[in-house]
Amino acid sequence: MFKDSQIAQKGPYEVAVKPGKYSWCACGLSKIQPRCDNAHKENSTLKPVTLEFTESKTVWFCGCKQTKNPPFCDGTHKTL
Repeated sequence: MFKDSQIAQKGPYEVAVKPGKYSWCACGLSKIQPRCDNAHKENSTLKPVTLEFTESKTVWFCGCKQTKNPPFCDGTHKTL
């Protein structure tokens, strides 16, 4: 899905989220992975995926940026 993105890491990011908005980095360039720091504006046409959580929980954000279920890990990193 994000064929022009850089692999940030070959594995997911475990994140304890709280209620609120999160922007997941789709380009792989952010220095605050897995969150977006707007690094894409200089080097990529990819845009972050923004979502809102209504409860606190642990989620697994994709680190390889190749997931078919953005922004969540679907195990694609195992095939890279």
